[in-house]
Amino acid sequence: MGTLELMQKEGHELVAYFYDQPSGLKAIIAVHSTKLGPALGGCRVWPYESEEAALNDVLRLSKGMTYKSAAMGLPLGGGKAVIIINERRETTPEMWEAFGRAVDSLGGKYITAEDVGTKPEHLEIVRRMTKHVVGLPDTSGDPSPVTAFGVFNGMKACLEHVYGTDSFEGRTIAVQGLGAVGMSLCRHLHEAGARLVVTDLGQERVNRAVSEFGAEAVAPDDIYGVECDVFAPCALGAVLNDETIPQLKARIVAGSANNQLAEHRHGDMLRERGVLYAPDFIINGGGVINVYHELAPGGYDREKALARVAKIRDQVAEAIQLAEERGISTADAAMELAERRLAAADA
Repeated sequence: MGTLELMQKEGHELVAYFYDQPSGLKAIIAVHSTKLGPALGGCRVWPYESEEAALNDVLRLSKGMTYKSAAMGLPLGGGKAVIIINERRETTPEMWEAFGRAVDSLGGKYITAEDVGTKPEHLEIVRRMTKHVVGLPDTSGDPSPVTAFGVFNGMKACLEHVYGTDSFEGRTIAVQGLGAVGMSLCRHLHEAGARLVVTDLGQERVNRAVSEFGAEAVAPDDIYGVECDVFAPCALGAVLNDETIPQLKARIVAGSANNQLAEHRHGDMLRERGVLYAPDFIINGGGVINVYHELAPGGYDREKALARVAKIRDQVAEAIQLAEERGISTADAAMELAERRLAAADA
């Protein structure tokens, strides 16, 4: 299927390819929707195995941002960028300057931010070339701790629904992925009295979690079958699929990863197995709320941003309630809540 056919199928407004020969930049920017406002979404740096894989990822991620911003009640659309790198090559300042020029050429239709492989210092370079960038060190900074705070609050809604209390005391949480968000989430959970079981491809990060939080470490493939109350996917997407869902021994799935369901039908599969799923684009919305406050009237206010992120608990609870009332999966309920707001923009 060609790019235009994919855009038509998923409802994208724009897909732009950028190549800068001097720096070697290879990037794709996808804008899914600007119905509610400019398309905001981070830039992911990844050694994609093919151009097709990069395109599929940016299309999926940008559409997810549309629903995330709509579900969060933000006046933003959905977009995303990916930079394709060689596995053995790091990005350079020249590449980030070229990426900044690419973003600027879209005239504000797309606003970039941090994602996997992008750091605040990279965004500082991008800012030299465009004003359409958020998540800068001198404003809202790294959104990862705020994303983790939102996931922590969203988990409370799930615990309340399943166990009748939002306490983490004595609960076992299996955390997959110990990047910036996963590690921050572990800190919140540890301080709240949870027992942690963790995994990550980086042994150094695993060792840190064991040392700082008293976590138990397991091999990456073993995390799905851990006896736990909550399974928290905090790595890459598509980890909930036909192979992994039958292994789950958790009552709840609630984590920060984007696109956790390999296919939408896996939301139904979780429901049929009695596993409560916290829709990813709601529970991990803390980061986009945080960077949005850079664009809000009056400028960035950390306290206001965190207060709004804490309300993710209410938004997760709303999706759970709608799913219960309608007899549908929480994934479907979250989509319906977001689509109501998108439809209102067309009215």
